[in-house]
Amino acid sequence: MKFTKSKMERLVSENPELKKQMKVLMKDMDLEKNFALKALYHSQVSDNGPFQSAYQDLDLQ
Repeated sequence: MKFTKSKMERLVSENPELKKQMKVLMKDMDLEKNFALKALYHSQVSDNGPFQSAYQDLDLQ
């Protein structure tokens, strides 16, 4: 599976929990949006993360 910025943005916008985590990452770690999206992808989506199936389902829509 490959990181796609547009898919990750869509997943975050559709999921309040991810949106909250992204805001915390951006504030606490002083990350730009792109880097926060990548960090969320690697922690919550890739390698059988809790949001992997939701991320993959975006391809079907």
